Amino acid sequence: MVQFMKKQSFRSTRLDRLGSAIFAEVAQWKQEAKSKGLTIINLDIGSPDQPPVEELRSALANASLRSDTYRYPGTEGTLAFRQTVAKWFQHRFGVELDPHEEVLSLMGTQDGLAHLPLAISDPGDAALLPDPGYPVYGAGLAVAGVEAIPLPLLEENGYLPDFEAIPQSIWDKVKFMILNYPSNPLSATADLAFFERAVHTARKHGVLLVHDNAYSEMAFDGQRPPSVLEIPGAFDIAIEFHSLSKSYHLAGTRLGFAVGNREVLSSLRALKNNIDFGVFLGAQEAGIAALEMDIRDSKPIARVYESRRDVFVKALHEQGWNVPTPSATMFLWARVPEGWSSRAFSQSLLTSTGVASIPGNAFGSLGEGYVRLAMVEPEHVLLEAAQRIGGFIRTAQPE
Repeated sequence: MVQFMKKQSFRSTRLDRLGSAIFAEVAQWKQEAKSKGLTIINLDIGSPDQPPVEELRSALANASLRSDTYRYPGTEGTLAFRQTVAKWFQHRFGVELDPHEEVLSLMGTQDGLAHLPLAISDPGDAALLPDPGYPVYGAGLAVAGVEAIPLPLLEENGYLPDFEAIPQSIWDKVKFMILNYPSNPLSATADLAFFERAVHTARKHGVLLVHDNAYSEMAFDGQRPPSVLEIPGAFDIAIEFHSLSKSYHLAGTRLGFAVGNREVLSSLRALKNNIDFGVFLGAQEAGIAALEMDIRDSKPIARVYESRRDVFVKALHEQGWNVPTPSATMFLWARVPEGWSSRAFSQSLLTSTGVASIPGNAFGSLGEGYVRLAMVEPEHVLLEAAQRIGGFIRTAQPE
């Protein structure tokens, strides 16, 4: 064993700024539940339980068999992938993209969202982040030394921000703001009128608008969520992230893309040129097949989750938990029963019944009092989960 002459700490203080370690905690709660003999129903992490359709698996398999697939792929993504993204974007949103300057491949949207603050900000800068919001937003800022300023999202406002309520002193210090519709964890959606206000606000205050649109293809009841780039002038002040993880069940391939403002994408590309060599070429081939398939004959994965939503929400109502009906994503966002905190409810539910969820305060302070359930199990398993939850809320006492 190596002996150090002086006491060293091999843990960066940045790690202490990354926020909640709730996913590791939930893993510990699962072990406790298993030790009691409980079967776990995993409704915590939004990892699709189904594989991609055979056409996409074949595209990945065929690419993997080619001898030229194993070279370094290039940070920006193959021209074929970027051209297909541009073709799909025109088909889906009616927006024209330059595949050379306005499309950048990513190892999933989390890759781009985590690295963006390092590419466009300096320590001491500030950004507006949705509260509640996806944890990687804050993690990226913490690593970059950028101040996170919460952008409150309230149930009574449909989980849309009130831009006018933000003081000018905040706008003066903010470099960019992040929006996310359809929203994880809130399952809220936004229309073009909202994005018109968002673009106007960003232009007025001279801030970059970053839109996480990872769930654009997972809306229900006939909704077709828009792109912020549909708004005239948005390319001047906005970029948008998209993912193939949920829409096509390609989560494990780690493939997404960023589109929009050329200068911002150039900065992100410059950073990534120094830290990675891009997305595996086989994954990009699968992505091309997915987008081409969607253009040719769209059969949204959203239909699967809409059916699960209908079954799960109905079953929970019958069990006495009147949760709201989500309008998009694979998540259900609901108030915990009276008397419970988010964390206590989530932990007790798991250790008592085996049903895993994520407490709402893991997504920000305004998530306290809520819990997120991911509908990533077949309908018969969701029915079982509803029965277990119903028994719990009828008999368990708040801690």
